[in-house]
Amino acid sequence: MSENWRKAGWAGAAIGVIAAGAAAGVAVERITVGRGIRRKARLALDAAGDYGSLRGTEGTCRAEDGTELHYEVDDLDQAAPGGGKRRPRRKGPAPATVVFCHGYCLSQDSWHFQRAALRGVVRSVYWDQRSHGRSARGLAQADGEPVTIEQLGRDLKAVIDAAAPEGPLVLVGHSMGGMTVMALAEQFPELVRERVLGVALVGTSSGRLDEVTYGLPSIGQGAVRRILPGVLKALGSQVELVERGRRATADLFAGMIKLYSFGSREVDPGVARFAERLIEATPIDVVAEFYPAFQTHDKSAALQRFADLPVTVVAGDRDMITPAAHSVAIKEQLPAAELVVLEETGHLMMLERPEIVTGLLTGLLARAGAVPAPTNVGAHGRRTAGSAAQPGR
Repeated sequence: MSENWRKAGWAGAAIGVIAAGAAAGVAVERITVGRGIRRKARLALDAAGDYGSLRGTEGTCRAEDGTELHYEVDDLDQAAPGGGKRRPRRKGPAPATVVFCHGYCLSQDSWHFQRAALRGVVRSVYWDQRSHGRSARGLAQADGEPVTIEQLGRDLKAVIDAAAPEGPLVLVGHSMGGMTVMALAEQFPELVRERVLGVALVGTSSGRLDEVTYGLPSIGQGAVRRILPGVLKALGSQVELVERGRRATADLFAGMIKLYSFGSREVDPGVARFAERLIEATPIDVVAEFYPAFQTHDKSAALQRFADLPVTVVAGDRDMITPAAHSVAIKEQLPAAELVVLEETGHLMMLERPEIVTGLLTGLLARAGAVPAPTNVGAHGRRTAGSAAQPGR
């Protein structure tokens, strides 16, 4: 029994890395504080922080395979940032809607800071990708069909049809969410041509993810790439055992998430714990279902659908999941795009550098004509040292 627990513990730790988009074999600094004290600290952080608490007008729609997708709308008559006056509902043409698409092993709540800042400024839609957050498990996957990025693009189309059936759109995607936006453009070019005003691609990639090293030494990269899909598939069939092991190694799990999510040591502990909660909420079988889709993802050609639009590309210089080079590759495909590389920043840049990311999004909205320029937004979140942005060249 003890041997099973040991194996489950290390399997859970490995999945903790994968859940952050990485691979096993990472060295983590030894934590010397007692386990009981650390558990109490996590509970205190959960109770004290309001991260992920924002809610909008809820709705659901059905994907093409019948999967129920959950979305929420923050309308223009939502309370303005800082408790200001509400904007009256506009008459006439439908206002622009910003659609936020989250990443792998996250949920719509990962946009917490941007959501808080943009409330009352622009109509926004936040949704949970299939098998994530409050959306249902993919019915096609229950029938044995693999997840594809193309399917996620069609899911996004279903959400747009339900939550923003008319009016101009601005599409924002982080990591897997950016890939989802690319897949939408590939399959529904007329939607982009007729309705999309601008696009933000945050910490994402248009392809060649099978070459990402996840910060591992070169000697281990080949082995990881060969065995990882099979390991994930095997662990995905042992959900209960792996989840118990992941809970048993919570401290190691938290350390790995912080390593792969953030680039600075000065991240607010409450924000780090929030990221941990988001990722640990993703079941191991969902992790296993989605991972293979990234290895075959290639949407470089689809980027041309955005060639005539304002596009902002944001990268973190310490992102080990979708390295900054992938954002540079997007810029090469879209020479007119704005590329900003954030210093000392990891993969979850919208949580690590909330004010900078929100400012970049607001700038995009103004360039696209979705909001008046200049537009003041709420300053929800803190800016830490070393958060300078470097424009791409």
